[in-house]
Amino acid sequence: MKELHVVHCIDTEGPLNETLEATFERIKHIYHIELEPSEETLKKLQNGEIKLDGKEDSIKSTLNPHFLNYKNSWKLIDDLFNNSLSKKFRDQFKDSYGNGWIYNWHCVDHVDFQYNPRGREIGYHKIYDYVSKKLTETDSKEDGLHFHYHPHPMIKHAHLCATRWLGPTDKLFQVLSRRVIDRNWFPAVNRPGFQVTRPDSHWFLEQFIPFDYASLSTEEETHTQQFDLSAGRSGDWRRAPLTWAPYHPSHEDYQVPGNCNRWISRCLNIGTRFANVNLFEVERAFKEVDEGKNVILSFADHDFRDFRKDVEEAYNLLTTVQKKYPNIKFKYSEGAKAMREALNLKKDNHCNFNIKLNKIDEKAFVLNVESDKDIFGPQPYLSIKSKKGEYFHDNFDFQIPKRKWTYTFDEETLPIELVDKIGVAANNSIGQTSVEVYDVLSGKITSTKHN
Repeated sequence: MKELHVVHCIDTEGPLNETLEATFERIKHIYHIELEPSEETLKKLQNGEIKLDGKEDSIKSTLNPHFLNYKNSWKLIDDLFNNSLSKKFRDQFKDSYGNGWIYNWHCVDHVDFQYNPRGREIGYHKIYDYVSKKLTETDSKEDGLHFHYHPHPMIKHAHLCATRWLGPTDKLFQVLSRRVIDRNWFPAVNRPGFQVTRPDSHWFLEQFIPFDYASLSTEEETHTQQFDLSAGRSGDWRRAPLTWAPYHPSHEDYQVPGNCNRWISRCLNIGTRFANVNLFEVERAFKEVDEGKNVILSFADHDFRDFRKDVEEAYNLLTTVQKKYPNIKFKYSEGAKAMREALNLKKDNHCNFNIKLNKIDEKAFVLNVESDKDIFGPQPYLSIKSKKGEYFHDNFDFQIPKRKWTYTFDEETLPIELVDKIGVAANNSIGQTSVEVYDVLSGKITSTKHN
């Protein structure tokens, strides 16, 4: 019996509020059309009753009442989670093996903003901690807990988008370094914030994170009238394969197959204004499985909308198409597990690290890190927390590539007497994660394994 893995990714961002005025601001930003905000005008736009140079249908889609029905408080988010994570809800939508729905939670941190008009939850770990606690409370052992990062705009406004991960206002290393040291966690699976990949994020992921549910490739561009998406400004996957089979990207162009080590999976939207999964695409996935391809059907939405509607829609698409392919079973999957099983990746064990801190003299200490097997990427992710509560990331010195590294604490880096904790994290090639946190004062090492 052939098998189709189904991965539901949720960009998990917490509550979001959008006032009537903010909705019209967004219309102006997307379409460069300025209208006086009113409920009456909004209704007319939703009904396509205002002539706008052929943009009526696109605007009508953007202003779908479901899309505007935001979960704007933790109470609403909590009500949604309590219902959607319940066994009763999941079991309404069983896969071919009789298993209930599985979610993959890609948690973001909203940090270091000066203006927050949409009421984002600001602070490190806030959303990650909420989801972790909720998964424990609901015994949601099959769900995935993964990574999502929003690039920071040049001006620190929490409702604006950006494309670069490594700019002067970005907090990527702060987010990850804290996640390693404070929560003993590091990602193996990524979902790109704002649907954006660029060379800097592409090359960063290639160093550390093996699985990326990212590609929004579609048969044709249906969003050219939306200025924020047109001409590759956001969600640019115009050159990427249309197949549902994951691929290794090229070093020079993440959209085309090449010789990089990480895997990119196609991941269309559901329940939003562009690039949505549909009957044609689900049928493509089943057809490719039938042809013997290694396929993952994945789609993404947000936790600030009622994603239960998206679950029902996706389930209806799956069961409708499966009637044409009785020889294929569909299986809900956690993101890393889906990659391993669909791609037939060779089974392996987690990396085990041997970590020692050696004193050279009173002013120099060397951290020695050795793995018992090759890691994914050239080096582990190094996190350092100072006694002042500052967090740093740095490169190792390479002794044996993919196996052995050192890092020197002295006046050129950070004197060891100023260091509180050191974090070392890495994946192996099949997305199994090892995290080590070294307490400098006690010498105690906390080891954690994920995936």
